[in-house]
Amino acid sequence: GLERGAKNQFSTFSNFITTINQKKEGIGNRNSPTQLVIPNIKNVRDLPSICLDVRQKQRISIDTLPQELKAPIPPEPSLPIRTKTVKEFQDDVEKAKSSGDWKAVHDFYSTTFDSFLEINAAFKKDTNSPFNTIEDSGINAKFVNVVYDALLNTPQDVQKSVLKGIINGLLQEWKGPRTKDDLRAYCILLQNPQFSNTSTYVIYAHLLRQIAALTEADHHFLVHWSKKISQRRFKELVDRLLQFISLRLFPAKPEEFPPMVKCTWWIPSATKVLALFNAANSLISPPVISYTDFYNSTLDHIDLMEEYHNWQCYANSHRFSFCQYPFIISIAAKKVIIQRDSEQQMISIARQSLVDKVSRRQKPDMNMLFLNVKVRRTHLVSDSLDELARKRADLKKKLKVTFVGEAGLDMGGLTKEWFLLLIRQIFHPDYGMFTYHKDSHCHCSFKCDNYSEFRLVGALMGLAVYNSITLDIRFPPCCYKKLLSPPIVPCDHNTLVGICDVTLDDLFQIMPELAHGLSELLSYEGNVEEDFYSTFQVFQEEFGVIKSYNLKPNGDKIPVTNQNRKEYVQLYVDFLLNKSIYKQFAAFYYGFHSVCASYALLLLRPEEVEILVCGSPELDMSALQRSTQYDGYQKTDLTIRYFWDVVLAFSLDLQKKLLHFATGSDRVPVGGMADLNFKISKSETSTNWLPVAHTCFNQLCLPPYKNKKELKQKLIIGISNAEGFGLE
Repeated sequence: GLERGAKNQFSTFSNFITTINQKKEGIGNRNSPTQLVIPNIKNVRDLPSICLDVRQKQRISIDTLPQELKAPIPPEPSLPIRTKTVKEFQDDVEKAKSSGDWKAVHDFYSTTFDSFLEINAAFKKDTNSPFNTIEDSGINAKFVNVVYDALLNTPQDVQKSVLKGIINGLLQEWKGPRTKDDLRAYCILLQNPQFSNTSTYVIYAHLLRQIAALTEADHHFLVHWSKKISQRRFKELVDRLLQFISLRLFPAKPEEFPPMVKCTWWIPSATKVLALFNAANSLISPPVISYTDFYNSTLDHIDLMEEYHNWQCYANSHRFSFCQYPFIISIAAKKVIIQRDSEQQMISIARQSLVDKVSRRQKPDMNMLFLNVKVRRTHLVSDSLDELARKRADLKKKLKVTFVGEAGLDMGGLTKEWFLLLIRQIFHPDYGMFTYHKDSHCHCSFKCDNYSEFRLVGALMGLAVYNSITLDIRFPPCCYKKLLSPPIVPCDHNTLVGICDVTLDDLFQIMPELAHGLSELLSYEGNVEEDFYSTFQVFQEEFGVIKSYNLKPNGDKIPVTNQNRKEYVQLYVDFLLNKSIYKQFAAFYYGFHSVCASYALLLLRPEEVEILVCGSPELDMSALQRSTQYDGYQKTDLTIRYFWDVVLAFSLDLQKKLLHFATGSDRVPVGGMADLNFKISKSETSTNWLPVAHTCFNQLCLPPYKNKKELKQKLIIGISNAEGFGLE
């Protein structure tokens, strides 16, 4: 309803605001969005990055701020006295609906939103209290929600009066820093549901611009206040910002908005404000909403490599790039960036090899353009590790695998088969490098002291990401945090790598029984020293020998007490997940980054690295059915109907075998089943033959079996005996 009666009104608002801004800019625009600079604050806990390029390491404090950011605190102006309660407002709305007289409601809305002072007078829990802390915003959230929920069901003149009042507040001349009342008003205005309508976007953009241009200290308060918003309202607010960015990039009706050249600040302002909510979301465990709720899939359709290039080339300038705010880029888009970055590196390395060969007056050949790995199935691990060790200089070339004694040509299928079999053998308990924890269903415990093997396994995992292969690896989530600590290999080799902040939650995901015991220690109400009789010394079994380690100097002489048990637990967790495996994991880290060294890793969260490495373990065969292409068959043909009836009724194990048989891997890629480009072709052979697969092309060749029973029998035989390659 708002859209019908308000377009002309809002266009004049737009012109009015533009005129005022032009006058302000002549004097000196204090509200233009600028690159936010975060001071280097020491001796405080860390807050997730808000509006900075992800390469920068400074963070905002969440506990204390330097004195220069705290002072001076401007005096809060006295607020008008407003006594309307939630119940009284609801009664007014009900009376207006029944009588048709909206005057009382109109007066309330027009007065409340006329200025920032009036907003505080209406929605501040106690007008006599300053509410100057990050713990409590002082906003009566229930009243705000009731007022906004009723707003969209009021007549047009009521809704217009709210927007006019917001414009008045935004056009106010600011003298000095913002007060906490101003920040409260911004926090309240951001929740206005009217901003979901494109006809209000000019006003919404100016609100976002002012919030984006606030000081870092002000952002600090907004972040902490925002995390108190209810999950539903928080999600609506994030969705509103994402929609604003999407519609500015690809407007359904371009005539609704000013020309892009006149509002280039719209998208940067909205993205910076969205970053505040991302930071607020990261402060809470569990987060208010999933990190994937910040993805904007519209960005999948822009020139991502141009964004990536701008970010790399203009990192120290104020030039905006979505890569500065990687939380908004979907994992599918990040995969595209990493793939193309890998392809460019492959081409560059291959070109350099060619130039070197020609400069030495040697005859070039095609093999020099690839990382050629030749292995025997009977000595798969030793041959593979030897090949990778010998050809370390070629790791960034395109991978090609040959199985000795087999005629298969590697167009991608042999590579997938090699990774699958190699990972299966390396992670087998008998090999001794990794231990599988049944309680947590993951591999851990880097027991082996052969660091070169850990480096080669890291390189193997890097090769999989570099060549867009998904692996069936079950590392705990903290492993991927460690791989990104730091995401770029430091130039100084004395810098520690693979060390990250770990908590009891991380240990729960690996050794739940031990973590539960430590949790019990923390909550124990008796005398810890007398009842547990523990010290800051721990014991570990290594190759059948029990060894002792002090968690701190003279730890064997320091008893664990009620007062120091938190320190004990933190040091123990850090010992298990960082210090005790440092050398092994450092080798693994350097192996992975020897192949995957790329600024694109700066864009990734640990969870996203895991998805890139492992794909998705969840098989949705119905999704595969919907996206399958056919050659020689129609999807309505009897054989195809038999096939899907059989496959959809398969156990998970048989479905994985089918996926492995047809594609060379039993993992689902990042983009889901549709990304497999799976094809079923008609095989003009006898129905006595088994199905045949071309794993390089994710293609299944299926003879026209006469009935469902025969198809099921032949298919199960085929997928259960699918190791090895040959040419027909």
